[in-house]
Amino acid sequence: MRWFAAKCPVSPTEQRWIEDSMRWFAGEFGEEIVRRPVALPTPEFFPGEYTGTEADVRRVVGSLAVRFGVHPARLEVEFFDDDLNAGLMASLPAFAGSWGGAAGHYQPRGDRAVISINRAEAGNPTSLVATVAHELGHVLLLGDGRIAPERRDSEPLTDLLTVYFGFGVFGANAAFEFSADNGGWQSRRTGYLTEPMFGYALARYAVLRGEPDPDWDRHLDTNPRTYLRKSLRYLGRAG
Repeated sequence: MRWFAAKCPVSPTEQRWIEDSMRWFAGEFGEEIVRRPVALPTPEFFPGEYTGTEADVRRVVGSLAVRFGVHPARLEVEFFDDDLNAGLMASLPAFAGSWGGAAGHYQPRGDRAVISINRAEAGNPTSLVATVAHELGHVLLLGDGRIAPERRDSEPLTDLLTVYFGFGVFGANAAFEFSADNGGWQSRRTGYLTEPMFGYALARYAVLRGEPDPDWDRHLDTNPRTYLRKSLRYLGRAG
């Protein structure tokens, strides 16, 4: 008996969903996608000074669009404020043609894809990249008709797609954030996958890349890196 055998950090249902979805991505987008360089918070991937201006955000959108295979001319970028977001989402009936959360929205408009970004996200590059990647995932899945608008797991599936396209480090780090100010500690959750799910998805991604010990994990925050390592040990034990 192995007292300390590695365990899968996600439930059997979550594990099966991640694995089935990854296989579906391979069929839809090809396996060569996972062999591209992993997007990391380094100047190599995001050159130039970033100050959080609208021009900077548009530059990030254009850069990510190329990685996702979405022609920039197909996109429109808009901005909204926190105080407007609640009213906007409340006014939309279910499946009215807009998908998103507090950080960003995707909406088809004719033959264009409109990506709306919360101005509050502009000051947080990690969260911004995760948000833009998610909205571009909507373009590929919903905008290109790969999934139905009423599909119940469309939002977590879109988060998982960002992992497949190499942006999982940003999504995992933005999934649960702590910050400190004069009033004490604050926490915020973004995205639709839990940290354990991101960790297992990143482990599956690493296995697909043939990386049993990925060096890019040093860019992950402590929790998602821990779940990634647990998942890799589990997958190694399971063969």
